[in-house]
Amino acid sequence: MSWPAGRWHYRRSLASRVALLTTAAVGASIAVMALGAFMVMRMQLQSSLDESLLNRATKAAESTALSQATAQDVPAWMLGAADVRVIFITAERGVLSADNLPTFTLGKPELAVAAGRSPSSIRTVADKDGARYRVATVQAGSGQALVLAQALESQDRTLRRLGTVMLISGGLGILAAALSGWAVATNGLRPVRRLAQSVEKNAVTGNLTPLPVGGDDEIARLTTAFNQMLGALTASRDRQRRLVADASHELRTPLTSLRTNLDLLAQADSSEGGLPPESRRELLDDVRGQIEELTTLVGDLVMLAREEQPDSSVATLDLAEVADRAVTRVRRRAPGVDFDVHLEPWTAAGDATGLERAITNVLDNAAKWSPPGATITVRLVAGVLTVDDQGPGISAADLPHVFERFWRADESRSMPGSGLGLAIVRQVVDQHAGRVVVTEAPGGGTRMSVSIPGG
Repeated sequence: MSWPAGRWHYRRSLASRVALLTTAAVGASIAVMALGAFMVMRMQLQSSLDESLLNRATKAAESTALSQATAQDVPAWMLGAADVRVIFITAERGVLSADNLPTFTLGKPELAVAAGRSPSSIRTVADKDGARYRVATVQAGSGQALVLAQALESQDRTLRRLGTVMLISGGLGILAAALSGWAVATNGLRPVRRLAQSVEKNAVTGNLTPLPVGGDDEIARLTTAFNQMLGALTASRDRQRRLVADASHELRTPLTSLRTNLDLLAQADSSEGGLPPESRRELLDDVRGQIEELTTLVGDLVMLAREEQPDSSVATLDLAEVADRAVTRVRRRAPGVDFDVHLEPWTAAGDATGLERAITNVLDNAAKWSPPGATITVRLVAGVLTVDDQGPGISAADLPHVFERFWRADESRSMPGSGLGLAIVRQVVDQHAGRVVVTEAPGGGTRMSVSIPGG
């Protein structure tokens, strides 16, 4: 049965990957060490055998009696060399005499020694049955050479045993490494599994309670970071709930009033006399004003719902031009106050629409609190926009709350507005990495300073 592509795949756990990597690393180390030890042992055995054969051959060649006895077919065991084959050769005649000559052929290296072209030679040869011999040849006089050949069966058997022992030991070592790696990975990753289970539980239940932190290791740091993320999510969810609750509360009053006026108009139209023209005009003006208030409130809510301005709206702008457009708009809205404006160019990067909306809200607030005939002073110097009004000012108790959403001072509850204007100012300024400060103006009233980085 074949699985459809993309429907199923094997998910290997982190513990299994750690155990597998540990086993592979230990296995590679054991293999390298075992191979190195085997090669060293093999070279050491062969070196010892070569040294022994050459020493025997040299001593036998230096002994005249031993050479003559060998040439006369005296058995090797009588010469104290029962573990080797003794062969006497000459350069012209080849094998002169031999003690049970093995079934392998002596070649050029041995004849070269007999002819005096080489002092000695040693090599490995094999007979027709596959048995291997180590053959050492030394000079034994003019035109003669003594050859000692020793079977390598004993050495090969030793190496095979050594290889078997190393293979079994290596396999047991790899198995132990695999079990140890699995145990260490399982125990070491237990806090990770607990954290994963807690995260999955939070994701299913929606519970954003911080997780307990124990110790000061990497897992504790991960848990702390996750708790910080939970705190940010909790704060975001609380802000969202508060915004929805405040918006529903603020929308309820104008909607109720609008519905009441519409009901009055409907009842008046159904009655015989109807409403007088002046009363009807007043009701329609009231409905129009309530619709405008709702439009402004909905626009403010949409503005506040945008956590960040879209990337496409960020561009290089001149803050003086943005402020000038805002002043022009507010002048039309507040013809009863004067504006003393001085704007110096200031280049910044940001959302021109959002900044204009924020500056307009600051100017609207100043115009709302300034008495008729007052002068609003607007200055833009080195990226700091300062707006001074001539209103009553803000009390010390109300000062910490002026930028909160839907917050309105007791004196302003009878005045138009939704309590979102300065909250929008704070959000826009924060999005531009700026700063807004409310203080008392030098001549009385309120001063709002908005600083936008740039230059």
